Amino acid sequence: MTNETSTPTDIFSRRESEARSYCRSFPTRFARAKGSELWDDQGRRYIDFLAGCSSLNYGHNDPDMQAALVEHIQADGITHGLDMFTDTKAKFLQAVEDIILKPRDMDYKVMMTGPTGTNAVEAAMKLARKITGRRNIIAFTNGFHGMTMGALSCTGNSGKRAGAGTPLCGTTHMPFEGAFGDDVDSLSLIEQMLDNSSSGVDAPAAFIIEPVQGEGGLNAASTEFMQGVARLAQKHGALLIADDIQAGCGRTGTFFSFEEMGIEPDLIPMAKSFSGMGLPFAALLLKPELDIWKPAEHNGTFRGNTHAFVTARVALEKFWKDDTFQKELAEKAVLLTSGLQSVAEAVPGAKLKGRGLMQGVDVGSGELAGDICARCFEKGLIIETSGADDEVVKVLAPLTTSSELMQEGLGILLEATIEATQSSKMAAE
Repeated sequence: MTNETSTPTDIFSRRESEARSYCRSFPTRFARAKGSELWDDQGRRYIDFLAGCSSLNYGHNDPDMQAALVEHIQADGITHGLDMFTDTKAKFLQAVEDIILKPRDMDYKVMMTGPTGTNAVEAAMKLARKITGRRNIIAFTNGFHGMTMGALSCTGNSGKRAGAGTPLCGTTHMPFEGAFGDDVDSLSLIEQMLDNSSSGVDAPAAFIIEPVQGEGGLNAASTEFMQGVARLAQKHGALLIADDIQAGCGRTGTFFSFEEMGIEPDLIPMAKSFSGMGLPFAALLLKPELDIWKPAEHNGTFRGNTHAFVTARVALEKFWKDDTFQKELAEKAVLLTSGLQSVAEAVPGAKLKGRGLMQGVDVGSGELAGDICARCFEKGLIIETSGADDEVVKVLAPLTTSSELMQEGLGILLEATIEATQSSKMAAE
């Protein structure tokens, strides 16, 4: 029997693990969502600038994906099929081939992994070690690749790493572009370490890199840096893993965040918005010649989500069959940059980060960024922070957000930023 004096969130504090996170920043009970908006159980509306941490690039409950999924379920379509052949998987793979791979002159096989991004990263690391016979994987400062043990070893954040409770081995962390300031050539440092037989760095099985670091603070690698990393990987007989889990599926303006950089990653972990509708689904794209797995050598009960095959196919057919959507993203990116520039000008020393529709403002302080986001929530905007010290206010609005709604959300962000900055200044005085 429910206690009539309890609050709407008491059941969570009473029964849900302390590991819960986002709900601490947004203490209300959400009940409905459509497009780029959420409503709580009291009917209050919120603009969504978080989008499931880029798992909802096409917004909440896209009507076409929703209709296709409902039709599949009501027709008694397959719910769970392990890795058996199904009609839905065939249609999904055909869409990937026809809409994504062939137009980009890319030749990759699709490996179904467990349902989250960290599963795809684990598969990539495991395969790179199997192919090369080496153990060491080079990751980068501020990188984030997941919370399972292998992926966590490639993650830089000390707080997240500490949760492992045991040493995290088999990786070497190198400086991301700009990690030591604009005057330090990170690529040159990495090359010197690898070329020096007494550096203590073992020959790598792979380099794993996010073209834009999501959780690490929206650090965007330049084309030159990505090409340099690809060159070093080839030089040292290592594979290149481009982690596009958060930056992919249009988030930076193109389907893959690296596709205009002139590189060909060996392995591409995909998840988050790959399902189209926010359903659990992850996969690893791998070059055909690297597909040396034995049957069931890497598997998982939930490898390949049949419902996600349905929605993912619709997403590809609806948004990526031609360049219309991509052109819209370019226009929205300009609008976002302009709005965030006004936000940055309201904070002394603040600077823009990221690219495409994966942008934010480094306000220089996790405390200030947290205050800004808290004030945004009070005003009806869902937005979060990123960065080593949570110092970046990060915008991950659905890519389908209208210009009007984007401007409304940016207006709330600017108002909250001005208030938080003034409050911080008064406190300092």
